[in-house]
Amino acid sequence: MVKVLFVCMGNICRSPMAQGAFEMLVNDAGIGHLIKVDSAGTHAYHVGSPPDERAQRTAHGRGIDISGQRARLLEPDDSEAFDYVLVMDEDNLENARRVSPPEHHERIRLFLDFAEDLPDREVPDPYYGGNAGFDRVMDMVQSAAEGLLDDLKRRYRF
Repeated sequence: MVKVLFVCMGNICRSPMAQGAFEMLVNDAGIGHLIKVDSAGTHAYHVGSPPDERAQRTAHGRGIDISGQRARLLEPDDSEAFDYVLVMDEDNLENARRVSPPEHHERIRLFLDFAEDLPDREVPDPYYGGNAGFDRVMDMVQSAAEGLLDDLKRRYRF
């Protein structure tokens, strides 16, 4: 089983949206049983909370239900437990590497590395913006999720 963890700051906007988008893709592809998906935050601001209402609305508008997710903190052993730790921006890349053992740093990378069609390398935090920011984030994470799925299919021959 391949294990993928999405990481942002508070685990209530970007990483839950990425988790939901990727889960939908792998389930639609019929390989959900081969891939474990989760998300976490590098800060404990929202531990135990559901995703932001705006993130839930945006995801729901695309047929994705993230309402059952609950924010959790990135743990030092996550980089060992997960094959991929995919972060949304450079700050969280640094934060994730800081809490993870050095021997697992190669598993931690930017999620948008899988979105070859996008010029951006970071998913912006939509928390303090309006609804348009959440739509933009959803576009970005869906593109990266498709690229990630293609990469996993090639690599693991799903």
